[in-house]
Amino acid sequence: MAEVIVALDVATELEALHLADSMPSLGWAKVGPTLFLRSGPAIVRELKSRGVQVFLDLKWHDIPHQVAGAVAAAEELDVDLATVHAAGGIEMLRAAAAASGFMRLAAVSVLTSHTPESYGEATGRGTVDLDEEVSRLAKLAMAAGVHGVVTSPREVGAMRSLVGAETWLVVPGIRPAGSDMGDQRRTADPRAAVEAGATHIVVGRPITRSEQPEAVYNQICAEIA
Repeated sequence: MAEVIVALDVATELEALHLADSMPSLGWAKVGPTLFLRSGPAIVRELKSRGVQVFLDLKWHDIPHQVAGAVAAAEELDVDLATVHAAGGIEMLRAAAAASGFMRLAAVSVLTSHTPESYGEATGRGTVDLDEEVSRLAKLAMAAGVHGVVTSPREVGAMRSLVGAETWLVVPGIRPAGSDMGDQRRTADPRAAVEAGATHIVVGRPITRSEQPEAVYNQICAEIA
């Protein structure tokens, strides 16, 4: 059964823990760069002490030695899932996978904020077929021994066919019906993403900016059950 990861993309540890405590059945939380830089490893330890699994989403992209060191440090911190950029290349991905220990590792393909035009501009390749690009990067990650792929809801069906039944597909850009799209461009509602093959859906602002985060969280969990 797919699981909901709540993105605690807030400014302080106090806000993050208040949100976590407002959802007693919370199973997974995402810690991104802003929260991690302001709170440090303590936020991971606090969430783990509450029985919450932690997705550390720092999207490492560096030389293999540095990424391997970061992955090993996250595993020592008892992080459950972390991310690297598939665009870092096969050697970096292999080094990360070798250092991951018991921690799961997912490779980011193309950020959900990208359009074909913006990705093409960033890579100097004109307008890019994002389906082909996501597939290319996913194959690279699988060849390196990475455990999962981060992909947008629009590509998750193709990814499931490509990577097989056991690979984790972590899908951000989830927007329940009526939600503001924000800076996301390739989105879907929770049920559609799960039916297409997502194992984990990442939901942030629709929950964290709601006046009733627990109600929204429970509604999404019920929708994908």
